Amino acid sequence: MEAIFTLVRTVLTVAIILTIAFRIFRILRPFERGLVERFGKYNREASPGLNIVIPGIEKLIIVDMREAVIDVPPQEVITKDNVTITVDAVIYYEPTDPKSLVYNVEDFITAATKLAQTNLRNVVGDLELDAALTSRETINTSLKLILDEATDKWGTSVVRVEIQRIDPPQDVQDAMNKVMKAERDRRAAVTEAEGEKRAAILTAEGERQSQILSAEGEAEAIEKVFDAIHKGDPTNDLIAIKYLESLEKVANGKATKIFLPADLSATLGSIGAVAELFKDDDAKGSKKSTKK
Repeated sequence: MEAIFTLVRTVLTVAIILTIAFRIFRILRPFERGLVERFGKYNREASPGLNIVIPGIEKLIIVDMREAVIDVPPQEVITKDNVTITVDAVIYYEPTDPKSLVYNVEDFITAATKLAQTNLRNVVGDLELDAALTSRETINTSLKLILDEATDKWGTSVVRVEIQRIDPPQDVQDAMNKVMKAERDRRAAVTEAEGEKRAAILTAEGERQSQILSAEGEAEAIEKVFDAIHKGDPTNDLIAIKYLESLEKVANGKATKIFLPADLSATLGSIGAVAELFKDDDAKGSKKSTKK
Protein backbone atom coordinates (compact mmCIF):
# COMPACT_ATOMS: atom_id res chain seq x y z
CA MET A 1 0.00 0.00 0.00
CA GLU A 2 2.83 2.35 0.90
CA ALA A 3 4.46 1.57 -2.41
CA ILE A 4 1.32 2.70 -4.22
CA PHE A 5 1.24 6.01 -2.36
CA THR A 6 4.89 6.52 -3.19
CA LEU A 7 4.23 5.91 -6.87
CA VAL A 8 1.31 8.34 -6.87
CA ARG A 9 3.38 11.02 -5.20
CA THR A 10 6.14 10.52 -7.71
CA VAL A 11 3.73 10.82 -10.66
CA LEU A 12 2.16 13.95 -9.24
CA THR A 13 5.56 15.48 -8.58
CA VAL A 14 6.66 14.79 -12.14
CA ALA A 15 3.40 16.24 -13.49
CA ILE A 16 3.83 19.38 -11.40
CA ILE A 17 7.41 19.76 -12.48
CA LEU A 18 6.50 19.31 -16.14
CA THR A 19 3.63 21.80 -15.83
CA ILE A 20 5.91 24.34 -14.21
CA ALA A 21 8.56 23.65 -16.84
CA PHE A 22 6.06 24.20 -19.66
CA ARG A 23 5.02 27.46 -18.06
CA ILE A 24 8.57 28.57 -17.44
CA PHE A 25 10.07 27.62 -20.78
CA ARG A 26 8.13 29.19 -23.64
CA ILE A 27 9.06 28.71 -27.29
CA LEU A 28 8.22 31.36 -29.89
CA ARG A 29 8.09 30.63 -33.63
CA PRO A 30 10.06 32.71 -36.21
CA PHE A 31 7.10 34.96 -37.08
CA GLU A 32 6.14 35.60 -33.44
CA ARG A 33 7.26 38.20 -30.93
CA GLY A 34 6.48 38.19 -27.21
CA LEU A 35 5.82 40.90 -24.66
CA VAL A 36 6.70 39.91 -21.08
CA GLU A 37 4.82 41.69 -18.29
CA ARG A 38 6.00 41.47 -14.68
CA PHE A 39 3.40 42.27 -12.07
CA GLY A 40 1.25 43.89 -14.77
CA LYS A 41 3.98 46.17 -16.14
CA TYR A 42 5.85 45.84 -19.39
CA ASN A 43 9.23 44.29 -18.72
CA ARG A 44 10.84 43.10 -21.93
CA GLU A 45 10.32 41.77 -25.44
CA ALA A 46 10.74 38.05 -26.10
CA SER A 47 12.38 36.93 -29.36
CA PRO A 48 11.76 33.74 -31.35
CA GLY A 49 13.20 30.63 -29.71
CA LEU A 50 13.34 29.50 -26.07
CA ASN A 51 12.29 32.07 -23.46
CA ILE A 52 12.00 31.80 -19.67
CA VAL A 53 8.90 33.21 -18.01
CA ILE A 54 8.41 33.01 -14.25
CA PRO A 55 4.94 31.59 -13.54
CA GLY A 56 2.73 33.70 -11.33
CA ILE A 57 5.06 36.68 -11.65
CA GLU A 58 5.41 37.20 -15.36
CA LYS A 59 2.94 36.97 -18.24
CA LEU A 60 3.78 36.40 -21.91
CA ILE A 61 1.72 38.08 -24.67
CA ILE A 62 2.40 36.63 -28.12
CA VAL A 63 2.06 38.87 -31.21
CA ASP A 64 1.86 37.48 -34.76
CA MET A 65 4.10 39.62 -37.00
CA ARG A 66 2.91 38.19 -40.34
CA GLU A 67 1.11 40.29 -42.95
CA ALA A 68 -2.65 40.11 -42.53
CA VAL A 69 -5.75 41.34 -44.32
CA ILE A 70 -8.81 43.29 -43.16
CA ASP A 71 -12.01 43.00 -45.19
CA VAL A 72 -13.79 46.36 -45.12
CA PRO A 73 -17.57 45.75 -45.37
CA PRO A 74 -19.48 47.33 -48.32
CA GLN A 75 -20.83 50.79 -47.64
CA GLU A 76 -22.75 53.45 -49.52
CA VAL A 77 -20.79 56.48 -50.68
CA ILE A 78 -22.13 59.64 -52.34
CA THR A 79 -19.97 60.90 -55.20
CA LYS A 80 -19.30 64.52 -56.05
CA ASP A 81 -22.13 64.51 -58.64
CA ASN A 82 -24.62 63.13 -56.05
CA VAL A 83 -24.70 59.49 -57.17
CA THR A 84 -24.90 56.87 -54.43
CA ILE A 85 -22.55 53.95 -55.04
CA THR A 86 -21.60 50.90 -52.99
CA VAL A 87 -17.88 50.45 -52.31
CA ASP A 88 -15.92 47.82 -50.44
CA ALA A 89 -12.20 47.30 -50.02
CA VAL A 90 -9.51 45.16 -48.39
CA ILE A 91 -6.52 46.37 -46.38
CA TYR A 92 -3.21 44.51 -46.23
CA TYR A 93 -1.08 45.39 -43.20
CA GLU A 94 1.84 44.05 -41.20
CA PRO A 95 2.83 44.73 -37.58
CA THR A 96 6.09 46.62 -37.13
CA ASP A 97 6.11 47.25 -33.37
CA PRO A 98 4.40 44.63 -31.17
CA LYS A 99 4.54 46.88 -28.10
CA SER A 100 2.62 49.70 -29.82
CA LEU A 101 0.17 47.25 -31.39
CA VAL A 102 -0.73 45.82 -27.98
CA TYR A 103 -0.67 48.94 -25.80
CA ASN A 104 -1.67 51.80 -28.14
CA VAL A 105 -4.94 50.40 -29.51
CA GLU A 106 -7.51 48.17 -27.90
CA ASP A 107 -8.84 46.43 -31.05
CA PHE A 108 -6.73 47.15 -34.08
CA ILE A 109 -9.02 45.32 -36.58
CA THR A 110 -12.11 47.31 -35.59
CA ALA A 111 -10.21 50.58 -35.41
CA ALA A 112 -8.62 50.08 -38.85
CA THR A 113 -11.96 49.08 -40.39
CA LYS A 114 -13.77 52.17 -39.12
CA LEU A 115 -10.88 54.38 -40.17
CA ALA A 116 -10.89 52.88 -43.67
CA GLN A 117 -14.66 53.34 -44.05
CA THR A 118 -14.50 56.98 -43.01
CA ASN A 119 -11.62 57.88 -45.30
CA LEU A 120 -13.09 55.85 -48.16
CA ARG A 121 -16.17 58.05 -48.04
CA ASN A 122 -13.98 61.15 -48.07
CA VAL A 123 -11.77 60.04 -50.96
CA VAL A 124 -14.57 58.76 -53.20
CA GLY A 125 -16.82 61.67 -52.25
CA ASP A 126 -14.36 64.07 -53.90
CA LEU A 127 -14.71 62.27 -57.25
CA GLU A 128 -17.50 62.22 -59.82
CA LEU A 129 -19.01 58.88 -60.81
CA ASP A 130 -17.01 58.43 -64.03
CA ALA A 131 -13.76 59.29 -62.26
CA ALA A 132 -14.55 56.94 -59.37
CA LEU A 133 -15.20 54.05 -61.75
CA THR A 134 -11.99 54.59 -63.71
CA SER A 135 -9.61 55.74 -60.96
CA ARG A 136 -9.28 52.75 -58.68
CA GLU A 137 -5.50 53.03 -58.55
CA THR A 138 -5.78 56.66 -57.49
CA ILE A 139 -8.27 55.74 -54.75
CA ASN A 140 -6.08 52.85 -53.59
CA THR A 141 -2.98 55.05 -53.37
CA SER A 142 -4.75 57.91 -51.56
CA LEU A 143 -6.40 55.60 -49.05
CA LYS A 144 -3.14 53.73 -48.40
CA LEU A 145 -1.26 56.94 -47.60
CA ILE A 146 -3.99 58.11 -45.20
CA LEU A 147 -4.27 54.76 -43.39
CA ASP A 148 -0.52 54.22 -43.22
CA GLU A 149 -0.01 57.56 -41.54
CA ALA A 150 -2.92 57.06 -39.14
CA THR A 151 -1.94 53.51 -38.10
CA ASP A 152 1.75 54.25 -37.63
CA LYS A 153 1.23 55.00 -33.93
CA TRP A 154 -0.46 51.60 -33.61
CA GLY A 155 2.73 49.81 -34.59
CA THR A 156 1.56 48.68 -38.04
CA SER A 157 2.33 49.48 -41.65
CA VAL A 158 -0.36 49.45 -44.34
CA VAL A 159 1.14 47.55 -47.25
CA ARG A 160 -1.60 48.21 -49.78
CA VAL A 161 -5.30 48.91 -50.16
CA GLU A 162 -7.44 47.35 -52.88
CA ILE A 163 -10.91 48.47 -53.93
CA GLN A 164 -12.80 45.24 -54.58
CA ARG A 165 -16.02 46.56 -56.06
CA ILE A 166 -17.73 49.83 -56.99
CA ASP A 167 -21.42 49.32 -57.74
CA PRO A 168 -23.52 52.24 -59.01
CA PRO A 169 -27.36 52.09 -58.74
CA GLN A 170 -29.20 49.78 -61.14
CA ASP A 171 -30.66 52.60 -63.24
CA VAL A 172 -27.20 54.10 -63.67
CA GLN A 173 -25.82 50.69 -64.64
CA ASP A 174 -28.57 50.29 -67.25
CA ALA A 175 -27.81 53.73 -68.70
CA MET A 176 -24.09 52.95 -68.81
CA ASN A 177 -24.78 49.64 -70.57
CA LYS A 178 -26.87 51.45 -73.20
CA VAL A 179 -24.08 53.98 -73.76
CA MET A 180 -21.51 51.22 -74.08
CA LYS A 181 -23.71 49.32 -76.55
CA ALA A 182 -24.24 52.47 -78.62
CA GLU A 183 -20.50 53.09 -78.67
CA ARG A 184 -19.82 49.49 -79.79
CA ASP A 185 -22.42 49.83 -82.56
CA ARG A 186 -20.88 53.12 -83.68
CA ARG A 187 -17.41 51.59 -83.84
CA ALA A 188 -18.74 48.62 -85.79
CA ALA A 189 -20.47 50.94 -88.29
CA VAL A 190 -17.31 53.01 -88.71
CA THR A 191 -15.23 49.88 -89.21
CA GLU A 192 -17.67 48.53 -91.78
CA ALA A 193 -17.75 51.87 -93.65
CA GLU A 194 -13.96 52.03 -93.66
CA GLY A 195 -13.83 48.50 -95.05
CA GLU A 196 -16.30 49.29 -97.83
CA LYS A 197 -14.39 52.47 -98.68
CA ARG A 198 -11.09 50.62 -98.85
CA ALA A 199 -12.65 47.89 -101.00
CA ALA A 200 -14.09 50.48 -103.42
CA ILE A 201 -10.71 52.22 -103.65
CA LEU A 202 -8.93 48.94 -104.33
CA THR A 203 -11.51 47.98 -106.97
CA ALA A 204 -11.20 51.32 -108.75
CA GLU A 205 -7.43 51.15 -108.61
CA GLY A 206 -7.50 47.63 -110.05
CA GLU A 207 -9.75 48.71 -112.92
CA ARG A 208 -7.52 51.70 -113.64
CA GLN A 209 -4.41 49.52 -113.69
CA SER A 210 -6.22 47.02 -115.93
CA GLN A 211 -7.14 49.76 -118.41
CA ILE A 212 -3.60 51.08 -118.41
CA LEU A 213 -2.16 47.62 -119.05
CA SER A 214 -4.73 46.97 -121.79
CA ALA A 215 -3.89 50.28 -123.53
CA GLU A 216 -0.19 49.57 -123.25
CA GLY A 217 -0.77 46.11 -124.75
CA GLU A 218 -2.72 47.48 -127.69
CA ALA A 219 -0.05 50.12 -128.34
CA GLU A 220 2.63 47.45 -128.25
CA ALA A 221 0.63 45.24 -130.64
CA ILE A 222 0.14 48.12 -133.10
CA GLU A 223 3.82 48.92 -132.96
CA LYS A 224 4.73 45.30 -133.64
CA VAL A 225 2.29 45.13 -136.59
CA PHE A 226 3.67 48.34 -138.01
CA ASP A 227 7.25 47.07 -137.70
CA ALA A 228 6.26 43.75 -139.27
CA ILE A 229 4.70 45.52 -142.26
CA HIS A 230 7.86 47.56 -142.77
CA LYS A 231 10.12 44.55 -142.52
CA GLY A 232 7.94 42.38 -144.82
CA ASP A 233 8.04 44.88 -147.75
CA PRO A 234 4.44 43.97 -148.83
CA THR A 235 3.21 44.37 -152.44
CA ASN A 236 -0.01 46.09 -153.48
CA ASP A 237 -1.65 42.75 -154.17
CA LEU A 238 -0.84 41.41 -150.71
CA ILE A 239 -2.24 44.50 -149.03
CA ALA A 240 -5.41 44.21 -151.09
CA ILE A 241 -5.86 40.59 -150.07
CA LYS A 242 -5.32 41.42 -146.39
CA TYR A 243 -7.85 44.21 -146.73
CA LEU A 244 -10.44 41.75 -148.04
CA GLU A 245 -9.66 39.36 -145.15
CA SER A 246 -10.23 42.17 -142.68
CA LEU A 247 -13.64 42.80 -144.20
CA GLU A 248 -14.51 39.19 -143.56
CA LYS A 249 -13.46 39.55 -139.93
CA VAL A 250 -15.62 42.65 -139.65
CA ALA A 251 -18.59 40.47 -140.57
CA ASN A 252 -17.67 38.38 -137.50
CA GLY A 253 -18.71 35.20 -139.25
CA LYS A 254 -22.41 36.08 -138.98
CA ALA A 255 -22.96 38.12 -142.19
CA THR A 256 -23.54 36.27 -145.47
CA LYS A 257 -22.65 39.22 -147.66
CA ILE A 258 -19.68 41.55 -147.83
CA PHE A 259 -20.21 44.88 -149.58
CA LEU A 260 -17.27 46.15 -151.57
CA PRO A 261 -16.84 49.72 -152.63
CA ALA A 262 -18.42 50.65 -155.97
CA ASP A 263 -15.10 51.73 -157.37
CA LEU A 264 -12.97 48.75 -156.36
CA SER A 265 -10.14 49.84 -158.59
CA ALA A 266 -10.00 53.19 -156.80
CA THR A 267 -9.97 51.40 -153.47
CA LEU A 268 -7.20 49.07 -154.57
CA GLY A 269 -5.37 52.10 -155.84
CA SER A 270 -5.65 53.70 -152.44
CA ILE A 271 -4.35 50.52 -150.84
CA GLY A 272 -1.47 50.53 -153.30
CA ALA A 273 -0.75 54.12 -152.35
CA VAL A 274 -0.62 53.09 -148.70
CA ALA A 275 1.82 50.36 -149.62
CA GLU A 276 3.96 52.87 -151.48
CA LEU A 277 4.01 55.01 -148.33
CA PHE A 278 5.35 52.07 -146.35
CA LYS A 279 7.98 51.51 -148.98
CA ASP A 280 8.94 55.17 -149.02
CA ASP A 281 9.29 55.08 -145.22
CA ASP A 282 11.51 52.01 -145.52
CA ALA A 283 13.63 53.70 -148.20
CA LYS A 284 14.05 56.81 -146.08
CA GLY A 285 15.02 54.67 -143.14
CA SER A 286 17.59 52.84 -145.24
CA LYS A 287 19.12 56.11 -146.50
CA LYS A 288 19.41 57.46 -142.96
CA SER A 289 21.15 54.28 -141.91
CA THR A 290 23.58 54.56 -144.88
CA LYS A 291 24.41 58.19 -144.06
CA LYS A 292 25.19 57.26 -140.52
